[in-house]
Amino acid sequence: MSGGLSGSEAAPLPPDFAKRILVTGGAGFIASHVVVSLVEKHPNYMIINLDKLDYCASLKNLERVSERQNYKFIQGDICEPSFVKELFEAEKFDIVLHFAAQTHVDLSFWHKLEFNYVNVYGTCILVGAAYEANVEKFIYVSTDEVYGGSYNKEFDESSSKKPSNPYAASKAAAECIVQSYWERYQFPVVITRSSNVYGPHQFPEKVIPKFISRLQQNRKCCIHGSGLQRRNFLYASDVVEAFLTVMKKGQPGEIYNIGTSFEMSIAQLAKELIHLIKNTSSEAETEYWMDYVKDRPTNDLGYPMNSGKMHSLGWRPKVPWNEGIKKTIEWYQENFHNWKNAEKALEPFPVAEESV
Repeated sequence: MSGGLSGSEAAPLPPDFAKRILVTGGAGFIASHVVVSLVEKHPNYMIINLDKLDYCASLKNLERVSERQNYKFIQGDICEPSFVKELFEAEKFDIVLHFAAQTHVDLSFWHKLEFNYVNVYGTCILVGAAYEANVEKFIYVSTDEVYGGSYNKEFDESSSKKPSNPYAASKAAAECIVQSYWERYQFPVVITRSSNVYGPHQFPEKVIPKFISRLQQNRKCCIHGSGLQRRNFLYASDVVEAFLTVMKKGQPGEIYNIGTSFEMSIAQLAKELIHLIKNTSSEAETEYWMDYVKDRPTNDLGYPMNSGKMHSLGWRPKVPWNEGIKKTIEWYQENFHNWKNAEKALEPFPVAEESV
């Protein structure tokens, strides 16, 4: 969305809402779950979803709340300073939950400038506008990937940032910008770093929905490299509860790991999904559906995190893997075509249209 706000978008919100909350990237995967939860659990809050509707976003994710009185969608770009400034002046937000980002690691190797433009420059514009508007809390959603990879070292919030791919580097840089507002101005920012989140609404370029969708189309799982890389998987509703906890209890200037102890290798993930979807009964049958392809330029071994700080706020993951993955498989059976380019996302690697 270019230019300024227009018509009803520029009108001030009704004065009787206890909080006015901006969720950026709210039509995307995790943020859409957060928006729905906020709208349904807090009818006294006005929730504004700002999203530019990139390829991986879908307003279908918000259909169940689209007519609610305490929900508003605005299409716009966090990288447009004048638009963002007008938005903050018009809507008078109390809290910002900043999810909007380019997130696909594989794609980041080909589109480094775009990832830095959106993730770093966009965050700089947004946190600057939030500071000028004197919002009461700014929550920046980062990733466990800023730590770099490890098999056995458990990362806590004081661990060094050692990003090993362009996506992780852009998120680490954005973290530094956000944190500087706390260091310089005592502006109440909070940073979160979460494990790999899975569940409904995720664009099928990511590993779990990609494997599910390929298997449902009778195509093999495409496993990068050895498949021995391990990932900690956290179900969407659990991470939503974590963000709501941080919104209410997170302390300004703090960083919170939102992690889970549940982990498995990518090869084991493929085997479990093959067994669930294809009902294989032997190792040979399972192996038939596994296709090992070349690895990406770097692929971290794993991101085990200590989430003790989140536990001290009263949050712990609750959804067991067998329950979460069953719900996820069922959702993709019905909703794979929610996105325009879903089929293209099932290729082993994104198409390199340009290298920058």
